[in-house]
Amino acid sequence: MKKIIKSIKISVLVCCGFFAGCADWLDIVPDGVATLDNAFSNRINAERFLFGCYNMIPNQNDPFNYPGNVGSDDILWNMTLPQNTRNGSRIARGEQNATDPIQDYWDGRNGGRELWVGIRDCNIFLENIHRVPDLPEWERLRWISEVKFIKAYLHFFLLKMYGPIPIVDVNLSINAPPEEVRVFRDPVDEVVEFIVNLLDESMAYLPPMIYDTFTEQGRVTELIARSVKAKVLVWAASPLFNGNPDYANFTDRRGRHLFSTTYDNTKWEKALKAVDEAIEMAYENGHQLFDFTPGAILMSETTRLKYTLRGAVSERPVNFNQEVIWAHPARNETNNFQNFVTPKWASFNNPGGIGEVGTTLKMAELYYTTRGIPIDEDIFWNYAERFEVRRDTGNFHQYYIRSGEITAHLNFYREPRFYAFLGFDRGLFESLTAPGADGSVMIEARSGQVHGVINNNNHIMSGYFIKKLVSPRSSVTANSPQTWRFTIPNIRLADLYLLRAEAANEVQDTPNNEVWYWIDIIRERAGLEGVVDSWARYSNMPGKPLSKEGMREIIKRERNIELSFEGQRFFDLRRWKDAMKYLNQPMQGWDYQATSQEEYYRVRTYFNSRNFSTRDYLWPIRSHAIIRNINLEQNPGW
Repeated sequence: MKKIIKSIKISVLVCCGFFAGCADWLDIVPDGVATLDNAFSNRINAERFLFGCYNMIPNQNDPFNYPGNVGSDDILWNMTLPQNTRNGSRIARGEQNATDPIQDYWDGRNGGRELWVGIRDCNIFLENIHRVPDLPEWERLRWISEVKFIKAYLHFFLLKMYGPIPIVDVNLSINAPPEEVRVFRDPVDEVVEFIVNLLDESMAYLPPMIYDTFTEQGRVTELIARSVKAKVLVWAASPLFNGNPDYANFTDRRGRHLFSTTYDNTKWEKALKAVDEAIEMAYENGHQLFDFTPGAILMSETTRLKYTLRGAVSERPVNFNQEVIWAHPARNETNNFQNFVTPKWASFNNPGGIGEVGTTLKMAELYYTTRGIPIDEDIFWNYAERFEVRRDTGNFHQYYIRSGEITAHLNFYREPRFYAFLGFDRGLFESLTAPGADGSVMIEARSGQVHGVINNNNHIMSGYFIKKLVSPRSSVTANSPQTWRFTIPNIRLADLYLLRAEAANEVQDTPNNEVWYWIDIIRERAGLEGVVDSWARYSNMPGKPLSKEGMREIIKRERNIELSFEGQRFFDLRRWKDAMKYLNQPMQGWDYQATSQEEYYRVRTYFNSRNFSTRDYLWPIRSHAIIRNINLEQNPGW
């Protein structure tokens, strides 16, 4: 087994806001006691060490340092500002490098956490937890299972970022010779096998579910372990890792190939089995797609559906959201992210939101029409005039667009998720705290208007707000704007459904109900017809869902719509090897500096110089790490 040096002192990890709030669950270990003996001298200190291991899990609630957020192509911040040195913007500008990597999760620099330290601490915990004298055996076994899961997950995250990595199963004695310290990277298939086996071990003493969602939300369950196992095996089966010819010559100093370049369809079979087991256990523990219940609040069915679609992400499990399977243990940490995507509800002096982070015109075009078909395939939708303007005069849009207002044709006759997830000029933005009929505020996004540009900083560039990441429970009042905090799910049931459809489609020669069923569940919740009927009746490509290739394209689009802005797209585009196709496209939007409707609805390109190439599918290892350990091979192209 590969090993790393174990330091005598323990890394003390502080997690303010862990689970229920600052210091409730994890305090800093007092000065002078951060030694192995003291860390495991009693249950309290050992529990702190446990939560330190949890704290190393990468946090997708971080807008600028988590790779799946700013830096991908679905979340846009003004990257041209000279003062914009945020790590995500640097990634999007193509500034990634091997000298001092951005979002470096290998060495823990420039927004990345040092995950090898997290793995080392997991090993320290597993080696010493038996020494705690006042820890009940049942709790010791649970903690061991939790830390095994964390250790597996950190390996998985590194695998997704760097490809082949060293397997660090045990720590190394301080007296180990230099040749043992200079570890090699292990082949992808071996890393996958190690992670899966460790996840299987972790399930032994994990509870099937969290019964006290207020005090233990985010702690690992057997269902979470099964769901992550399914994701690991889907990654192993996907084009980036399954028979990728780009890495045919990627070997280590011993001549060992780090990627298998032979495609293996049995990997999809293993993934399908794992996803099925996760879904079955989710059902056994009462998980289901979220459905918003308004209670005594009067609202239209159209508005209730928008609350349902947003609530699948923004409603906490303690608010009866049974769709969430796993959310980051740093509970309610979207406050910062949510402020950046929230429109300025009132004046600049009391904005209620920062209103600087939005999405791109490309993402607005991604969503379906009312008939559940891409806008360029729907035979009844006027794709050629999508950038023209029109006035709302009909009843269909009364809960989507303010009656009588003028906006882009692109914003008319779109599926419910378009209106639930995006905010746009003259569109309605729902809030349970909003005054007026049906609880909504009209967005006025042209220059000088309340939600438009006021100065060089407080505005979105594209004209599209990310409504999905703003809780409907957040205040929109001018006097006391308050953010209702939640945690973006790492995994929710809809994610598993879509993985199930993807794996089933890849296993079979031609799609059938085993594939369509799982997509149609998601579409039904979104108010759409099934894929086969929709394409047959409304598409200029009626047979698309009947072929493996056509269904693959539909599944990818469905994932990109349903899971948009949840930190998933960046990773999906990479595992599918689609990133070069999409991440190099220009980032466009409306002319946010315009005051008139004629000038505002002009398409502008705000960024068009990204050059995502084959090398970018794997993150670079810092050059200094390569110098320190000559047995580490740099990723190709870096």
